[in-house]
Amino acid sequence: MADLKYRLIPYGKANNIHVPINIALIDSKDIAACKISDTDAMKAVAKELGEPTGISIFDMDAVTTTSDGIMIPGAIIKMAAADNGSINPDFGILPMAEIDYSEEIIKEEPHLKQWDINYKGRKLFRGPNPKDKIIPVHNVVITGRASNNNSATEMMNIATMEEILLPILGQMQIMTGGDIVTGYTGEVISVGIGMTVKELYGRVFPTRQFGAGDTAHGSGIYAKTLKKSIPCIVADKSILAKYTLKALKAGMRAGVEIGCSPAVIAVSKAYGADVDIDKITPKALEELQSIGFTKEYINKKTEKLSEEEIIKRADEIIPGVESPSKIKSTEITQIKTLKVK
Repeated sequence: MADLKYRLIPYGKANNIHVPINIALIDSKDIAACKISDTDAMKAVAKELGEPTGISIFDMDAVTTTSDGIMIPGAIIKMAAADNGSINPDFGILPMAEIDYSEEIIKEEPHLKQWDINYKGRKLFRGPNPKDKIIPVHNVVITGRASNNNSATEMMNIATMEEILLPILGQMQIMTGGDIVTGYTGEVISVGIGMTVKELYGRVFPTRQFGAGDTAHGSGIYAKTLKKSIPCIVADKSILAKYTLKALKAGMRAGVEIGCSPAVIAVSKAYGADVDIDKITPKALEELQSIGFTKEYINKKTEKLSEEEIIKRADEIIPGVESPSKIKSTEITQIKTLKVK
């Protein structure tokens, strides 16, 4: 017998939000230490908790990308949805595809230049290979009442239709015991999550559909309403600023190599980095303008700040999250262990 460690944000109240299902996060190293498979580890957690649960396994030595193309350390490598102590064997569990490094993929996905510059030699995971999926279109797993969607960045109780948004940077903060913000997604993030980049086996899309400067939503003035009232757990904005700056220093440009999300535009403006308004499509600009990111605002020159100043003042520079509450992730996360063999 061995003790498997995992992190749990339980169903119910978490600081100022409601969590609709259990959220269980496992480090792949803790699974390896128990000498069991990823699937067996997920099944053990499912059996232990019993109730609707989203389960994700992380490789903290790998890398991934945010929806707007910022490369960050750590990656989800497998996701599951569990209910009544079990995982549906057909569509309740799904691995993420490892992306092989090649000159061709760097050419097709220029935001991956960050890979060479900032994370050379590390494995890259984003979303699943469509060949591994039974459920079409969506990168989702479902068991009973539990749904784990968009490669484990949104979870839902299907019976109550309650949802929670879990951007990948926030989950990395949970895995490392760092600072997070709980609140409601609001209009800015609702728009921002649509400003994606083209990726093969991406977190949301399996093929290269919507490039930097475009919007995956195409919802016009209604884009800001899409996730507005949904609770979320995100990284402290200083962390978001840190990794956005790292991308900018690697030569990434909003709307060119990386997405034109409000966060990327805001940090770019503060850093004095170019935002090429001509690279932003009319559809994307319409959504941005609905939250105040007009052509005039984007083009307006502002005081250039240092990296340190931007990180320190991230809360005032980067918009987003309604009713935000900054806490240590450890305040809502339980470290659990269970016996496995």
